[in-house]
Amino acid sequence: MSLSRYCINRTKPIVLCRLLPYNEDMKFDEKLLAIKLRKQGLSYASIKKEVNVSRSTLSLWLRDIKLSDVPQKKLYQGQAAGRYKGAKSQQQRRIKREVSIILGGKIEFEHLLVNSLFLIGLALYWAEGDKRQIRVKFTNSDETMIQIMMKWFREVCNVPESKFRIALHIHNLHSRKDAQRYWSRLTGVPLTQFHKVVIKETTLFQRGNVLYNGTCGIYIHDRALFRKIVGWRLGLLEYFGVSPRSSTDRTRDF
Repeated sequence: MSLSRYCINRTKPIVLCRLLPYNEDMKFDEKLLAIKLRKQGLSYASIKKEVNVSRSTLSLWLRDIKLSDVPQKKLYQGQAAGRYKGAKSQQQRRIKREVSIILGGKIEFEHLLVNSLFLIGLALYWAEGDKRQIRVKFTNSDETMIQIMMKWFREVCNVPESKFRIALHIHNLHSRKDAQRYWSRLTGVPLTQFHKVVIKETTLFQRGNVLYNGTCGIYIHDRALFRKIVGWRLGLLEYFGVSPRSSTDRTRDF
């Protein structure tokens, strides 16, 4: 069979492709530049600004490059400076956000004055609540006070039910299960949201007050709410013309 006959009988046409030349010289020059910059102690991010290749290509080219002490120190210093700058920027954003919440609470104070529960709860929290740990915590053994504060947290602070945690402190003369059931009914918080009961030893042989059920602590892990309560307190002090600055006041810088 002749070649011409074979070509005529083909069902598919022959497609001729022209291959474009691949510029190996350009890639080689980029690789040499990347190696040079790496040996000077530059990071991958800095090298990518000068060499237009992917990070995976850089990793392949530079994986065997061992830095001497001086370039390595320079690289570490650059990375440390970058981390410090990022951390500082994040800290500034956090402080700005916290100050905004505090000032918002301070402004909000006068609008909430019409609500007697707001003032009662704020006063009780100022007296018995945690003001030093940037957390919302209220502890007391008086059941009526605990009930008022639960109402305050729910209706004024709008705390979701899932955020409540209860911590109990009882003496070894008390029944742990009875105390948990008692405070669960009183607060409306399920036992699954109770911390481990702290039991204190006592030298007594019998309960002095049979109605005593230990100390109940209400925990709400919400920094934003803590900051808002700080703002409400500052609004209260300003309303009555009292300076908030003192050696023990966590809000003295705001």
